[in-house]
This record gives sequence, C-alpha cells and structure tokens, in this order.
Amino acid sequence: MATPEFNDPIQHPLPDWPRPAGRWLGGFLAVCCGAPALAEELETDVFAAMSLEQLSDVRVVSVSKREERLGDAPASVFVISADDIRRTGARNLPEALRLAPQLHVALNNQGTYITTARGFAGNSANKQLVMIDGRSIYSPLFSGVFWDAYDLPMESIERIEVVSGPGGTLWGTNAVNGVINIITKPAAATQGGALEARWGEQQSGAAVRYGAPMAGGAWRAYAMKLAMPSGERRDGLEMGDGWNKAQAGFRADWSRAGDSITLQGDVYDGSKGLPATAASPRPEQGSLSGFNVIGRWTRQFDSGASLLLQGYLDQTKRHQPGEFRETLNIIDLQVLYNLARIGGHELAVGAEWRYGRDHTGSLGTLNFLPERLNLRWLSLFGQDTFHITDQLKLTAGLRIERNMYTGSEFLPNLRLAWKASPDALWWGALSRTVRAPSRLDRDLFFGRPPIALVGGPDFGAETARVLELGHRRQVGQSASFSVTLYRALYDDLRTVAPLRPGFFVVANDMEGCTRGIEAWGSYQLTPAWRLSAGVSAQHQHFTIRPGAIDFGNRSTRENFDPRRTAQLRSALALGEHRDLSLTLRHVSALRNTAIPSYTALDVHYAWRMRPNLELSLGASNALDRVHQEYTGANATSLGRGAYVKLISRF
Repeated sequence: MATPEFNDPIQHPLPDWPRPAGRWLGGFLAVCCGAPALAEELETDVFAAMSLEQLSDVRVVSVSKREERLGDAPASVFVISADDIRRTGARNLPEALRLAPQLHVALNNQGTYITTARGFAGNSANKQLVMIDGRSIYSPLFSGVFWDAYDLPMESIERIEVVSGPGGTLWGTNAVNGVINIITKPAAATQGGALEARWGEQQSGAAVRYGAPMAGGAWRAYAMKLAMPSGERRDGLEMGDGWNKAQAGFRADWSRAGDSITLQGDVYDGSKGLPATAASPRPEQGSLSGFNVIGRWTRQFDSGASLLLQGYLDQTKRHQPGEFRETLNIIDLQVLYNLARIGGHELAVGAEWRYGRDHTGSLGTLNFLPERLNLRWLSLFGQDTFHITDQLKLTAGLRIERNMYTGSEFLPNLRLAWKASPDALWWGALSRTVRAPSRLDRDLFFGRPPIALVGGPDFGAETARVLELGHRRQVGQSASFSVTLYRALYDDLRTVAPLRPGFFVVANDMEGCTRGIEAWGSYQLTPAWRLSAGVSAQHQHFTIRPGAIDFGNRSTRENFDPRRTAQLRSALALGEHRDLSLTLRHVSALRNTAIPSYTALDVHYAWRMRPNLELSLGASNALDRVHQEYTGANATSLGRGAYVKLISRF
C-alpha cells in the first residue's frame, strides 16, 4: 500500500467518473423548454412549494433540542426540505447536502465524500457531527463519516437541519464546526406503495416501499439496491472502484394520549472495489455491511414538559483488502427532559451513555493497536433559556462529557437573541467545543520499521473557542435572508512530530484561527418561480508552536478548503405537474494543490404524468467536461452525466 497522506490516512484516492458525451444536453433542455407556460398559481399538490413565510415557520430541533421556529433559532441553521430534495433530484445524502450553502461537499471516492462546514476537509472532516434520526454516524476510528455506508430512500426524508458552528453543549464532542441532523418522515406520512427505478451514467438503483396503518399508528418498510460503475483517471485508465449495495429497513410509529413510540431499523450489505496502488498494483474487492435498530419514546405532559428516552444499537463491518478490517458495535442510551416553563425560564437537562466494542485488524501496513478495544462515553448536560423580555432571550448551557482518552471535557455555550420585530432576529453566541481523540490519534501504527508513524499516547483533545454574530430577516412575503459572521480560535490541533530517527508520532503542536461569513436568501419572483442563493467565504491561518516540527504531508490545513463557495438555485413550476430545477455551484481553488476552481450546473426536470406516475430527467455537471473536487494520488474526476428516474405509486 502506498504511503497515504496523514491528513486522510484511511480514505482512498479514487479515480475519475466516466466521461460521457454531452450531446444529450440540447435535447434535454428542448424537452424542458417545450413545456407549457408558467401557471399563474401553484397547485396544492406534491409539486407546490411552501411560501417563504411558511418556511420561516418550519420547526427545527437541532439548535435547542426542543421544537422552535426556524425564524426564531439563534444559530446559523439552514433547512433542506423534502421539497428541495425532490425538486433538485438529489440521489443520495451527500448530493442533498450540497444544497446547504454553508457546507463544502467534495467527492473523494465512488460513494465516499468529504462533508464539512467552516474548514478542516483535509482532516477527513473530523469536526462535523452527523446524525440520522438522533443516531450519530461518526466513526470513532477517525472521527469522520464513512458516507458509503449510509443511504436512505430520498422520499423518506422529511428535512435535513444543517447547523454550522459549535453544537457541543447539546450534541457532544465532535460537533465542533457544525451538526447535520437528518430527520425522516413518520410512517403515517408514507402510506401506500411506491416503486422507483433509476438509471444513470454515474449511479443507478431501484427501490420499493410500502406503508399501512395499524392499531394506534402506522408502519412502512423498504428495500433498495444501489450501484456505481468504476471510474476513470484523467488519463483514461479504469480504476476498478465500482461498488454496489443492497439495503432494507422499516419504521413503525404509535401514539396514544401524550405518548408516542417509534421503532425503526436498517440493514445493508455491499461490495466495493479498491483502486490499484503502488503496494497493490491490481484493484481488489472490499466489502461493507451493518445494521441498526432505534427505539424512541416521548411523553408530552399536560404541564408543557416533555420526556424523551432513546436507545439504539449500531453495527458496522468494513473489509478493505491491503489495509484493514473493522467490526464496530455501538450501544447508545439517551434521556432528555424539557421542563415546563417556570417564569421566564425554559430548562432542559439530559444524559447520554455510549459504549463501543471495536475490533480493527491489519491487512497490510495500517494497524490499530490494540486490535480490540472497548470505548466508553458518558455525558451530562443542562441548558436554560431565559426570556429577559418578550423580545430578548439568553440561553446558557453546559455539557460535561467523559471519554476514555482525555477524561472529562467541558463544553459551555452562551447565546443571546433579540427579536427586533416579528420578521427580524439578531443573535450572538460564545462557545467552547472539543474534538475528542479517535483511535487514529492514539492507537495508530502505520508503516514498517525502520520508518513508522504511531499514535500519540498523550494526544489530547483539539479545542475551539468560537464567536458568532448573526441576523435573519423575512422581507415582506417575497424575500428572506440570513447572514452569519464567525471567528474561531483553535488549540492543540493534530500534527506529526519526530519521535526518534525513522519514527514519527501524532502530536498536538498546531494552533490556528479561522474567520468568515455565511449568507443565503430566497426571493419569490412569481408564485411559480423562486430563486435561492448562498455564499460562504473564510480565511484560515495555522501555525506550529515555537520549537515544534510538523512532518505532516502539509504543514498547514488550509490546502483542502476553498476560500469561497457560492450557489444559485432556480425552482420553476412549468404548467401543471411539471417542475424545472437548476442548481449552479461554484467552488474556488484548493490552495497549494492541483485542484483548480470549478463551476457545476445540475439540471432536474420532473413531470407527474399521472397522479400515481412521475418521470424525472436529470443532468449533472452540465457545464464542464471534467473537474476534480479533492486531491490524492489517484484523483477522482467528475464528468457530465445524465439520468432518468421513474416512480410509480400504488
């Protein structure tokens, strides 16, 4: 196996996407432009979008762990709705996350993505916490997300709440630069059956779903099959990195009086090609599999208080020939009690216990020692939202989280929100947050003597102190916007230090500062046409402590993060039951790398031919022949691609 970059030692530089010809584009646009003229008003059906005022009233839970209006949430939060996902034709979770303007999403591998807010893409996005229905999917192996292991039927997603900025008080360590909370629809919202078939040059799949009522509630079940063909490098060589996966799952919801119960789960199994490297000149076939089961009980008391109990079991298995194999079992138990309002105070208290059994065996030069390890986390947290006046509220919270590597970590948070008018919110926040060590930091042994890289036995937590200022406003009935300024000071960041000749150790010898702006807004030009735009810009500066030496492949961590990103989306209703969505994305160059800036255009046309039959046509990366989004020995390239999707409901 070739020596990997330490910034990303367990990700695999994989190849280009296929490069299909672009002749389909003219015909595709002709079909779209030949649709009927704009309707004066949107119909109230599956193709009708929510008004901007209704979008401000969407309830979110990721900011305070209790439901609140998006327009009142004192944080940099963007909601990707089910309507956004359907209109843009997002085919998987990372593609849906591209719709959040504060996120940088880069393809590194067939099915493997780097997804992060406010930087640190080069460290496997290890400061971004991701959850699916309250289940954390970050890996304690490297504090990142194996995105190829997580898929959902896109129609089952109710919304995705993307919060950039610290979320450690409520969600724990690793929520340093943001929280992504993927929330699926209740079973009652997906009754009846649906068959979906999708073919594309970059990915294909099929899915079936069925739901029905039952005594006191409803249920649904699904099965799906996904496949991605092998990609190519820029020189046209096939990489042998194609993969496929089968997945099935269920959800059941019951409710009675003030009680609601949810039971859900998923199981998956797949194979994945690994590209050739200097150490393994021939592509090999790996595998991934796993399952999860979640149980959740909520009681709503007459006093206004509420109690949540949740537990889940999550098993993942991964086999990567020439590198490692891992079996990870996680058990997680959580309790959250939101007290009834007492005077001007809204109190929330909770606890979380998490236990993991990790077995990671070496298949080459990448080792984790010991191979078997039991991991434990315990958290206690509390938060008080004090309504100083009807327009002014102060939120103070603290989480104490204990991990087996560094002991107890303290994660405080202070937020002040001023509702200047029913349509305007000003807010500010001060936070301290932490990324706890992973097995990669402490237990790594990479290479063969006399040259080797080892985990740091004294590697401590990476910390950040963050200041945020934000403003959100609804302008009449036709426009809305959000702007956030931030500054973050990082300490004890990961480096590679010399231990003795030929041996290097993971250390905490870097510090840094980032500052930036995140802004987005929407404008309703007509009842049938909405434009949405977003930009993010950041400046990063990292330095090595005096007297320290960093032998990482890059002495600074800015190189993998674009300074600027921007997007423009157009959602247009064409006549009856026809939608056209255009998404234009621009990402600036990754500094000190060979990755130049790129601009990508994605096009999606949906036509509900009958009440139970929907046809979609799509084009991805329509503007450029090929572009790269990440760097590595085998650079992955994305080319133009077309796809068609058919959904039949019964």
